[in-house]
Amino acid sequence: MRKKKLVASPGHKTLTISCSRSLHPTETCLLKDGWEMTPVLCGDVVHLEGRCDNGLWFVDREQGFLVLQPDSLISGTSISSSIRCMRRAVLGDMFKSFDGGSKQMLNGTMVHEVFQKAAMAKDFTSETLSKFADLALHSPQHLADMYSLGVSQEEMTQELHNYLPSLEHWAKEYLSSQTPKAISLKIPNSGDRCQDAAVTVAKLADIEENVWSPRFGLKGKIDVTAQVRIQRSRNAGPRTSEEKTVPLELKTGKESNSIEHRSQVILYTLMTLERYNPEAGLLLYLKTGNLHPVVASHMDQRELLKLRNTLIHHIHNCVEKKAEKSHLSRLPDILTNRQTCQYCPQRRNCALYERAVFPLVMDGSSADIHEDVVCDFLQQETGHLTPKHLNYFSHWLLLCCLEAATMESKNTRKNVWLQTPEESEKKGSCVGNLRLRGPVTVQSEGVFLHHFQRSNVVMQQGLSTGLTNGDRIVLSDQEGLLVGIATGYVREVSRTSISCTLDRDVSKFSGVLFRLDSDEGVVGLSTHLTNLSRLMDNCPDSDRLRELVVDFRPPEFISNLSSVLPREAKDTVANILKGLNKPQKQAMKKVLLSKDFTLIVGMPGTGKTTTICTLVRILHACGFSVLLTSYTHSAVDNILLKLKRFRVGFLRLGQGQKVHPDILPFTEESARRKGVHTLSELEHLYNKELVVGTTCMGIKHPIFSRRRFDFCIVDEASQISQPICLGPLFYAKRFVLVGDHQQLPPIVQNQEARSLGMDESLFKRLECHSEAVVQLNVQYRMNRQIMSLSNCLMYDGRLECGSERTASALLTLPFLLSVQSELSSYSQTHPQHNLSWIQDSLLPTNPVCFLDCSMVPALESVEQGGVSNQTEAALIRVLLSLLIKAGCKPSDIGVIAPYRQQLKTISALLQSSAFTGVEVNTVDRYQGRDKSAIVLSFVKSTLGELLKDWRRLNVAITRAKHKLLMVGSTSTLRRYAPVEKLLSHLQQDNMISFIKTCCMHL
Repeated sequence: MRKKKLVASPGHKTLTISCSRSLHPTETCLLKDGWEMTPVLCGDVVHLEGRCDNGLWFVDREQGFLVLQPDSLISGTSISSSIRCMRRAVLGDMFKSFDGGSKQMLNGTMVHEVFQKAAMAKDFTSETLSKFADLALHSPQHLADMYSLGVSQEEMTQELHNYLPSLEHWAKEYLSSQTPKAISLKIPNSGDRCQDAAVTVAKLADIEENVWSPRFGLKGKIDVTAQVRIQRSRNAGPRTSEEKTVPLELKTGKESNSIEHRSQVILYTLMTLERYNPEAGLLLYLKTGNLHPVVASHMDQRELLKLRNTLIHHIHNCVEKKAEKSHLSRLPDILTNRQTCQYCPQRRNCALYERAVFPLVMDGSSADIHEDVVCDFLQQETGHLTPKHLNYFSHWLLLCCLEAATMESKNTRKNVWLQTPEESEKKGSCVGNLRLRGPVTVQSEGVFLHHFQRSNVVMQQGLSTGLTNGDRIVLSDQEGLLVGIATGYVREVSRTSISCTLDRDVSKFSGVLFRLDSDEGVVGLSTHLTNLSRLMDNCPDSDRLRELVVDFRPPEFISNLSSVLPREAKDTVANILKGLNKPQKQAMKKVLLSKDFTLIVGMPGTGKTTTICTLVRILHACGFSVLLTSYTHSAVDNILLKLKRFRVGFLRLGQGQKVHPDILPFTEESARRKGVHTLSELEHLYNKELVVGTTCMGIKHPIFSRRRFDFCIVDEASQISQPICLGPLFYAKRFVLVGDHQQLPPIVQNQEARSLGMDESLFKRLECHSEAVVQLNVQYRMNRQIMSLSNCLMYDGRLECGSERTASALLTLPFLLSVQSELSSYSQTHPQHNLSWIQDSLLPTNPVCFLDCSMVPALESVEQGGVSNQTEAALIRVLLSLLIKAGCKPSDIGVIAPYRQQLKTISALLQSSAFTGVEVNTVDRYQGRDKSAIVLSFVKSTLGELLKDWRRLNVAITRAKHKLLMVGSTSTLRRYAPVEKLLSHLQQDNMISFIKTCCMHL
């Protein structure tokens, strides 16, 4: 069903709407009977269903719905939790990781799993239930949860087995093929009348069915989807019977039939209206086996949607503008009933938000809250924090909310239901008209390999799709009735088919036409906020970090190295140190003497990865435990690959598909396959190695619930946002940040957040403590001419070549004479083309050359996908062709551009096999890497934002070891301060060539 999307304008009870589809722009929506409580702001998007009469839309207690921001999908669980406390639901959306965890919740999860597996096996006998219970008790996930909670397998076995008789009894009563027990219910009929009906369960059809409902702005996973038989009574004549598919919600706690439990079922019936049109849902309490029908009236549905609208209003408007400056908005009021709040997982965040954002509340001067009980609550939760701490919290909370809003606005997931497959295919983000082909195979638990065939249309490799191997995707049907039924990853794309792994088997929809859409997902900042909240906790780990990070307490150091090094490790450490240069040795010493933290500045090419690897080896030899982290999986694995060569043992945390193949034997997943079936075996695995490697986002792993490390090393620290960088530091006594704030900063998309300091890394923040800083300035990558550019731009001459061999190294081109001869011959036969500029640029003795195309001209174009420059792209193709002909290996060449569209344009010109191996990528992707030759396209002939960043330019020009070719328009680029400084240096050293004619067919 296509929605009527309307943009609201201000008004009381009546909304004047401008229409984006289906309705006339002057039509009016009349809100009656309570809908005025829905907080609608000017510019909000709403979806209306109701009666239209002479241009008036009526939504009242008998008919119709109003859905605010329907493209933002909210889970039914969040809405039902808002019934008792809207504030908790709003905070739960911000701080998503604060879901709590308990023995009861773990048991509930396992009971659900046993029931669902039995449902799919169609076998609820005691033997089968016991088998599934045993599998659950020994599954890797649940063992890890038991480890985190500190409970034994014996405890959980008893808890779980207490439920099994009830499950067996329920199946005998309600799933018996002979006389299944019927449930009586009243189904709403026309007007206020209801019809008596009896419902029996025919079969349990599916589990964990994923539902996205943009019609109502809802989403959820249904515990069990049941097929039922409904027999309706008639005043005269026989009863009628029909089959329906309905949601079945499982509950393992106390049988309360509460409003929250019933509301969840009602929301599931709402979100599956278009898929199954259920008239009721079922609520099953697994402890007792009692099954309750839940039939929703229009009023029930309407009131729940009003709750959803209020919740989405607070989520969407968490930041408000006042006098051109952004501020955090007020949340719904704090409850004064402390009993309700006693076990709330958002207690700390609730109090923090109020204290940090509205600090007057503590002295009783707030106009909104006078209750002493609330003031006592705030004092209890946040009394240990100073105004400085609260300011840090509120500042970063605002920055994160601003950034999250920008990320949400760029989220393309809504295109799945707002755009036709044809519209999305034009943008390269979708493949439509797909049919399931061949059998579905199980790759692992919860991972299913599917093959789809394009119907009637030939799919061109890499052209019509834009989807490539590894891309995250979402599967829907072509008609928009089965939106988001599965998610997964592209496995392979060919001319006629596409294969992908999905999180569920969709073979039951074999006759359906599908569409596959790129799914960047709703990327939030919950990890940022979780770490920020934890920094404010009242515990020793958080207290110490607050002192260092917020209060700027100077770091302390030990005076004597002999007190740190164990006697038996001194010879080993001395041997390791032999291979280091002076700055690297200073870094080792500084780390060993630190009581708090050390900052290692790794300038380009100075062996940062080698330094970290050596540091880990020394700490390992001394018997210290080390948590090795970085923002990216590749950075973690690069260090671990070096450690592997030195036979240093380690445990790598993380999903196998994201880990380097050579590191897979060291992963938890690999160790489990060798045999980890008990908690004691798992505990041994988690504690066996001194070195543990993971990304900064991997700190939710169960190992961190109980293990602490002597040192935490964070690579790429200058690229990581402060709240993310804090995460792993909670688990170590001392930490080492490795980075360089003169290179790439944390990525920030929101301009206001960037201007307020969100791109300041923790590395940059702590760099004011010069006593903790060690600089690595001896580099082994660039020859002296290339290095001079970076020294001029950023380092004031501090960067040095590690040897004369490095300083004088040039690009090797064994067939250059042949290419130069060919170019000379061409110039003689085509005198109108002066190719001296290209001949000079190829010479190895000219390691740095800027090719100025101002006179060509080379104008960029702005397309839907971004900014590109076709002339520069063609010129780069010529340069690459000549370099390869002259003997440079394609794999030794890299191409960098600041705009993704330019990378696509260049890549499209390099389809010939001659260019196989040439890497075309962004500046960000080249951080920490290098090539023998780099070609840099500046793209712009008019002003833009990306070229104003000194740090990004520094990274771009320091990726080349032997030859750096730059292409751009000097007349434009001089208007950018960083590039102007670079061009002045190039001009002074005669490194700029002017392209007077551009011959693209060489």
